[in-house]
Amino acid sequence: MGSDLPLTPRPSEVLFEITQDDVLFLASPLTFDPSVVEIFVALSSGASLLIVPTSVKVIPSKLAAVLFSHHRVTVLQATPTLLRRFGSQLIKSTVLSTSTSLRVLALGGEAFPSLTVLKSWRGVGNKTQIFNIYGITEVSSWATFYRIPEKTLNSTLKCELPVQLGFPLLGTVVEVRDTDGFAIQEGDGQVFLGGRNRVCFLDDEVTVPLGTMRATGDFVTVKDGEIFFLGRKDSQIKRHGKRLNIELVQQVAEGLQEVESCAVTWYNQEKLILFMVSKNDLVKDYIFEELQKHLPSHAIPDELVLIDSLPFTSHGKIDVSELNKIYLNYINLKSECKLNGKEELWEKLQHLWKSILSLSEDPLRIPDESLFLNSGGDSLKSIRLLNEIEKLVGTSVPGLLEIILNSSILEIYNHIVQTVFPDEDLTFSKNYATKRKFSDINQETSGKSLHQNSVMPLNCDKKINAFIALSRGGQILSVNTTRPLTKLGHCPSACSSDLISQTNTQNVESLNPPALSGKSKDPSCVAEFFSEEGTPVIEAEKMELCVRWMSDTGKCVDASPLVVIPAVDKSSATVYIGSHSHRMMAVDLYSGKVKWEQILGDRVESSACVSKCGNFIVVGCYNGLVYVLKSSSGEKYWTFTTEDAVKSSATMDPTTGLLYIGSHDQHAYALDIYKKKCVWKLKCGATVFSSPCLSLTPHHLYFATLGGLLLAVNPATGNRIWKHSCGKPLFSSPRCCLQYICIGCVDGNLLCFTHFGEQVWQFCTSEPIFSSPCTSASEQEIFFGSHDCFIYCCNTKGHLQWKFETTSRVYSTPFNFHNYNRSDEMLLAAASTDGKLWILESKSGQLQSVYRLPGEVFSSPVVWESMLIIGCRNNYVYCLDLLGGNQK
Repeated sequence: MGSDLPLTPRPSEVLFEITQDDVLFLASPLTFDPSVVEIFVALSSGASLLIVPTSVKVIPSKLAAVLFSHHRVTVLQATPTLLRRFGSQLIKSTVLSTSTSLRVLALGGEAFPSLTVLKSWRGVGNKTQIFNIYGITEVSSWATFYRIPEKTLNSTLKCELPVQLGFPLLGTVVEVRDTDGFAIQEGDGQVFLGGRNRVCFLDDEVTVPLGTMRATGDFVTVKDGEIFFLGRKDSQIKRHGKRLNIELVQQVAEGLQEVESCAVTWYNQEKLILFMVSKNDLVKDYIFEELQKHLPSHAIPDELVLIDSLPFTSHGKIDVSELNKIYLNYINLKSECKLNGKEELWEKLQHLWKSILSLSEDPLRIPDESLFLNSGGDSLKSIRLLNEIEKLVGTSVPGLLEIILNSSILEIYNHIVQTVFPDEDLTFSKNYATKRKFSDINQETSGKSLHQNSVMPLNCDKKINAFIALSRGGQILSVNTTRPLTKLGHCPSACSSDLISQTNTQNVESLNPPALSGKSKDPSCVAEFFSEEGTPVIEAEKMELCVRWMSDTGKCVDASPLVVIPAVDKSSATVYIGSHSHRMMAVDLYSGKVKWEQILGDRVESSACVSKCGNFIVVGCYNGLVYVLKSSSGEKYWTFTTEDAVKSSATMDPTTGLLYIGSHDQHAYALDIYKKKCVWKLKCGATVFSSPCLSLTPHHLYFATLGGLLLAVNPATGNRIWKHSCGKPLFSSPRCCLQYICIGCVDGNLLCFTHFGEQVWQFCTSEPIFSSPCTSASEQEIFFGSHDCFIYCCNTKGHLQWKFETTSRVYSTPFNFHNYNRSDEMLLAAASTDGKLWILESKSGQLQSVYRLPGEVFSSPVVWESMLIIGCRNNYVYCLDLLGGNQK
């Protein structure tokens, strides 16, 4: 589209059919180039030009009276902001009323309002011609125009499409160029304007070649020869890992019936702020709920600020700098606003609770015993509640996140009171403020070191089970195997005792998968591969995924699978996984047949761990118990009681057979399941949500807490070796390499330490990291996901190798494995929370395949041979076959 568009260019007085009977309003100051148009259109046609004092311009009601009652203006050129200042009621009753004098309304200088908003402004029977005028100073104001058809304005059908820019004026050349500078006929690009007869000298320019094309900084999309405005270059932002045009947020907000006018800013490039002039007294939560119905999650504003009127510049555009000042005063005012006692704190805490959990329409008081997680909260919402509370009270509240995750709203309140009002007695009974105990569970163990006689004596040495166990993050455990691992389908690059931490799945015999296929493509998702050339690479899919089997667990499956493959008969491989239905299940890996089910005391989010002998499966539960089940039948062998929920997954020490696990009771435990005793118990100072990590050389055990501590512990004694405070909660599980220990943090950083506690580097993402890192077979690459929607690969020096943009947050842990169909190729499996499974080439991050499950995914994938196993929130655990090109 590098030439004049298909319409005979016309001067504006001809376009608007201006005569000497018309009255034009000089809306623009002389410093703003559209004023030239207004002046010379009036002069060239003999029309009247109305000039109004600034003192009248700044009062919308007075200006409307002057323009449409006293002087009967017929042609108005204005910015959408100037028009919005009249307010929707005055626009409808006066500016665009049935009897208005206004014959032509030309809007330009900013994004054109949506058709929905435009229709709502028009009075019944209004006949005003409405134009979208587009241009830039560099080509002398107007460059294109488009008249909104009367049929479109009168239509009752809802139209979500933006208004097109239209056709060129006065020999103007309009081009849309892509990022490489080439003119395009279809798709997205930047507008360039010029023409042999349209030359404008800028700044110190003395000569300008005829035909010079000026970049506008405006991005558009071309569809069927029509150009649609997307937004200014400075309106395109990256938020939560996704691109966002903030003008879209403004248009959606403006379309709400309760909104008089609004503006959106990207404050300090970190907060999305919606400023709003309301038609009536509004509850902010209602606006947020309405926005959530029409906008994706990454487009929801961080804050909503109610103002009396929108500030605008002398050129009639939104004054962004003034809005930023308003917001700065707003937050300063909030920080200075002291709580009027504990009763107001209680009321505002209830309000925040309802707001964050979308319960604002519920008029009932939140019951004192309500738990945040049980009421619909999750990890990310708990951090939001923490931030809002600390903003409310004007100070940090140590240990608050722990209380939010584990305690009732009354306990949360009491904890805040102790910080904010330390010299006052608690309003409510302190009986509630103690950590919940599982006293109703009839167990003889209390979490302290305790010896017990086994009801089922077991001599592990007499019954050797050789097996390989695979768990999330590409962790492989080979125990008691006497044959080379290559015969079992694995080829480890290094072996330390019986523990293999690398993922090296190699070719084994084909599987003859069922015919059910579900190929899914998402061409919008690309990897940025930081090669020597520095060019991103997009590659077509090379693989398909199809469902081999799916097994119903009864409720959400957030736990990750444990796959145990016996060395003697790998065809009897088993998947162990639990769910919110309280069930722990054993499923045949190849057929999907359920081998056994065991109902536990509460929901299971902990992933299972296998004992050294292979006879037992160990899993934590919400009721505070650690269950030891027989791997062959699911029969309960032993239970150990902690004092709070156990979401942490156990880790087994292959040198001693001890199992290590954390609890929400703020303790770490070492358990000897054969002697049925707790060997040691360590107070960690905060909830242990994630799973411990064991290093054999040096022999260290690592725990992470929601208080932000990373602890190195002696596995034999439980004595602390070192600790490091990361400052923010650690939901991610630590991961050991040969030289380092890595962990993700809620502040968006991946942190790397030596085994002696020295921080080596940190790698920053733009959103919290809940995903746990996994490593390549060589341990030279580290893979992890972030809530910014990216999957990352960095090297052991903390340098980014590539990143891949998914379509949602990445909570789960990636899994690195050999391509079953090409043994020389390493692949990476990862999941985003919207249910998509991503298969990437490990070295470059190139997309190989994507498959969408019918539910959210917080479980992490595990791959064996050509089978990928993962849990889903639609209540099912899935096994999918990875099919290469020769199997399609």
